[in-house]
Order: sequence, then structure tokens, then C-alpha cells
Amino acid sequence: MWKSAFKLAAQVWRLVQDTERNAKNIEAMRDEMNAIWRALEGLAFEVRRNAENDAHEREKLALRLENALLKFEHRLPPPRKG
Repeated sequence: MWKSAFKLAAQVWRLVQDTERNAKNIEAMRDEMNAIWRALEGLAFEVRRNAENDAHEREKLALRLENALLKFEHRLPPPRKG
């Protein structure tokens, strides 16, 4: 009887230790997930910012091209009448 009670107490003790260790591991995993989430949010912000910057750069290039074409057209002599 004492032997089975001692076995049961030892088993309960191991389960308590396992539970505490698991709780610490879960907390560490939560901290890691929060860090990953913050990094992911930062990356998403950077992607949006880069997309906006790229759109602005394309717009500026289109305006430069339009200006160059307008300057080129003004350098041409007027068309001759026939």
C-alpha cells in the first residue's frame, strides 16, 4: 500500500514539474510569437512603403518622359505647307 502511494505521489510530482515546465515553454513561445508578429508587421509596413515609393518613382519618370517629349516637339521646325 505504501509502495503504491509513494508511486502515485512521485507520479503527481513529475506531472506538476512537467506542467510547470510546459507553462514556461508556452510563455517563451508566446514571447517568440509576439516578436515574430512585430517583425512581420514591420515587414508589411516596409512593403507598403516601398510600393508607394515605387509608384511615386514611376510617376516621376513618366513626367520626365513627357517633359522630354514636349521639349523635343518644340525643337522641331513647323510643318511645311504643301
